Amino acid sequence: MKEEEVNRCQIQDWYPKFKSVSIKTLIHELPESFVDYLRDDHGPFLLPVSITNEDALPNRIHNPEEEEDYQVLEGSGDEAEQPPSPPSFPELELKIKESIELLGGAVFPKLNWSAPKDSAWISTTGTLRCTSFSEIALLLRASDSLIHDLCHAYDSCIDKSLSRPANFYLALRKWYPSLRPEMEFRCFVRDGRLVGISQREVTGFYPGLLEKKNDLEVVIRQFFLDKVSPSFELANYTFDVYVKKDDRVKLVDFNPWGAFTLPLLFTWEELEQKCGEEEDEDVVEFRIVESHCAVRPGLKTAVPYDYLDVSPGSGWDQFLRNADQELQRQTRSPEAGG
Repeated sequence: MKEEEVNRCQIQDWYPKFKSVSIKTLIHELPESFVDYLRDDHGPFLLPVSITNEDALPNRIHNPEEEEDYQVLEGSGDEAEQPPSPPSFPELELKIKESIELLGGAVFPKLNWSAPKDSAWISTTGTLRCTSFSEIALLLRASDSLIHDLCHAYDSCIDKSLSRPANFYLALRKWYPSLRPEMEFRCFVRDGRLVGISQREVTGFYPGLLEKKNDLEVVIRQFFLDKVSPSFELANYTFDVYVKKDDRVKLVDFNPWGAFTLPLLFTWEELEQKCGEEEDEDVVEFRIVESHCAVRPGLKTAVPYDYLDVSPGSGWDQFLRNADQELQRQTRSPEAGG
């Protein structure tokens, strides 16, 4: 993977070309002061002061006992020590407030590549749905997964020369409460050819997909040929789509081939092998969860599967590995007839 491939998958890079076939999104360049605020992991957890009096309560992190550490006792000889003041980003807040209103009153946020998938638990809904600047700041500030964007986006690049992008962007995407998670799919493109499609939500079995599988493959492949392939510059990449009830396809995201991108129902070894095989270019392997036994363990949430932190080394990554090992052990045991 090269730096160019990573850069092409930034939402501010690809969205303007595909906005007519994607989820409605408004993008703001972040001031460096706000980026520093997100990167700061040494000071106390403080939310920005809202100039519009919108707050993320009751989610604000508030611990009176810890705050006592910042209080100065009279005569202590340390009168200069004062509690840190919460930051304020008035211009950014006003722009975000306007964008939220333009997008119907609710959005979900992401940076150049990633969403704060690991901090959804801190919101009142348990999702990434936000209706104010304070709620967005809370999710971003509480997220560890955004460290990827902020510090490690180029770590897997063979020609790495950057430690971070020149600018960071906040993408506000319109929130659709009626989206069906089973209708999201990840598509794998190698050497300009669509080689695989995987169900995105792998923690559930949806019998209706069995009947729709062939039709879904047709509309997704046609979308790739008509909309994606002619306009996206890379030869190797993945893209995510959502198929609506009327079979119209919406582009959700792009991701680099390999590295931190999840292969879902495939493995990267399988996908690489498919690319080396001489096959008819019209043959695309489409994988879905075809029974309850094939369900992958995972957390049920109201957000897409990729908003969960299942990166290598994460708690869910280890959980999935342990679950696979236990399933293999049970399959081989005498009681299982193995």
